Amino acid sequence: MALVLLTQVAVPLALLAWLFLLPAGSLAGLVLQAAGTGAVLFALARVAQWAVPVWWLPWVYAALWLAAVLAVGLRRGADGQPMMPDTLAGWAGLALSVVLLGLGGWYGAKALAGKGLPPVEVVDIANPFGPGRYLVGHGGSTPLVNGHMRTLDLSVERFRPWHGQSYAVDFFGLGRWGLRARGWQPTDPAAYAIFGAELRAPCAGTVVAAEGEMPDFEVPNEDTVNRLGNHVNLRCGGAEIVLAHMRQGSIPVAPGDRVAVGDRLGEVGNSGASTEPHLHIHAQRPAPEGAPPISGEPLGLRIDGRFLVRGDRLSGASG
Repeated sequence: MALVLLTQVAVPLALLAWLFLLPAGSLAGLVLQAAGTGAVLFALARVAQWAVPVWWLPWVYAALWLAAVLAVGLRRGADGQPMMPDTLAGWAGLALSVVLLGLGGWYGAKALAGKGLPPVEVVDIANPFGPGRYLVGHGGSTPLVNGHMRTLDLSVERFRPWHGQSYAVDFFGLGRWGLRARGWQPTDPAAYAIFGAELRAPCAGTVVAAEGEMPDFEVPNEDTVNRLGNHVNLRCGGAEIVLAHMRQGSIPVAPGDRVAVGDRLGEVGNSGASTEPHLHIHAQRPAPEGAPPISGEPLGLRIDGRFLVRGDRLSGASG
């Protein structure tokens, strides 16, 4: 939470205050100051996980940045000012702006690259949610926006049993005012907007695994041994779709059951390796016989025709 407050509140506000209250004294310095602060704000908007404090805060920062640029431009427009800095402090500010522009541009470009499809087969599925609004916390094709991708590295032994989840998508819920929970980090999982959200079969197929009796933990406790927690694995053609961290006692299906698109699978919970309620969903090839169940070759996932990336929002199916 300290890191969230630093990167998503303190840093943006400090940059905006610097631009508005201490604008550069030269034209080049001012242009680079505006560009550098804007680039960092853009990168933070694309890279950070905006479930906390709220998903629309980057838009507020963007509006404040634009207002600051316009205000400073109008204030300085009538004044004569040199093209380049003429003081040491002015050159230091220009150098800082160049660094910010480089950092923001690099991270922003890396985040945008995550919108590209991964270099694997991509599976198309229907929306797995019932009514509600949802925010992507992890998703995309670069590690900067999708932390699951670290399990692509099979040289790390502990990643091998989870290899199939490498292009997974994690969803938070969005409640009133776009908040994910009632409070900053409540311990009660029922205080989170996604807890209890209805899950439906995103493809027609056969249930190959189902577990529904593991406990839902108080936040931020988790089960690092039974990582999927309550879950359903569906075999749909040559792919398996895995839905994890479901709610205890909510799963009505069993291995061997056939399901059609839209059939009820259960509800989102907070079981397994989940530090707060969310849905984990991924596609993989079936794991070899005797291997861990999510160790198959990872596949990409498109939901309702969209390859979802961190920060994207999805509305659940109505009715």
